[in-house]
Amino acid sequence: CPAACATYFPGLCSSSSVESTVNTMSFAMMSKPSMGLAARPGRASSVRVRADAVPENVKEARDWIGNWRAKTGSGSRQGGVQPYDPSRVSWAPGFDIPEHLDGSMVGDFGFDPLGLGKDKRKLEWYRQAELIHARTAMIGVFGILYKDLLGGLGIGGPAAEVEWFDAGKAYIEYPGSPSFGTLIGAQIFLTGWVEVRRYQDILKPGSANTDPVFSNNKLTNSEVGYPGIDPLGFSKGDMASLKLKEIKNGR
Repeated sequence: CPAACATYFPGLCSSSSVESTVNTMSFAMMSKPSMGLAARPGRASSVRVRADAVPENVKEARDWIGNWRAKTGSGSRQGGVQPYDPSRVSWAPGFDIPEHLDGSMVGDFGFDPLGLGKDKRKLEWYRQAELIHARTAMIGVFGILYKDLLGGLGIGGPAAEVEWFDAGKAYIEYPGSPSFGTLIGAQIFLTGWVEVRRYQDILKPGSANTDPVFSNNKLTNSEVGYPGIDPLGFSKGDMASLKLKEIKNGR
């Protein structure tokens, strides 16, 4: 205690000596890698957040854990998750990637909390459903923005003045428009035909590449869902990068 120190060691317990000793110990702890702390950076470098600011002993520990998990297979056989792979990116930090999501699909970040993709055949169908919903959503957003742009410029006629969420109601109430039942029936028929063709293509890739009516219209690739509508010919470039961008924007 301070009283005993001042009684038995008066020369060592002056305020200046204590302050010097504490400062020396603090500096040693901050500088010693084994304490898990990095040396304090200067004022100029401390402004930036740098990835290499992680202490070496922490990096070594992470690498050791990763190598251990890879060797023992902990994660692939325990809990039904993938072995540790530093090249795979999870959809959220700290979440393991399910074993049935092996990264072969574009945009696979291991998100399947309900385990719906454990059946490989169903997983193929879910991927096509996600792709079509993503494309439909992006086209819908484009239509909303395009309509608002025309309405803001004062062009486009009465249709551009209708809010997008009232478009269906305005269409049905417009004189001479088909009834709601007619619209539903036509949509079920047309969408059902497209979905049946898509399912046939999943069962036998390439079987739906030829237009059943206009046989001159053909697709040369056998990959289901691609290239899709591509009037500008973007699919001739970096297709892998375009696939990833498409599914990310669609989500």
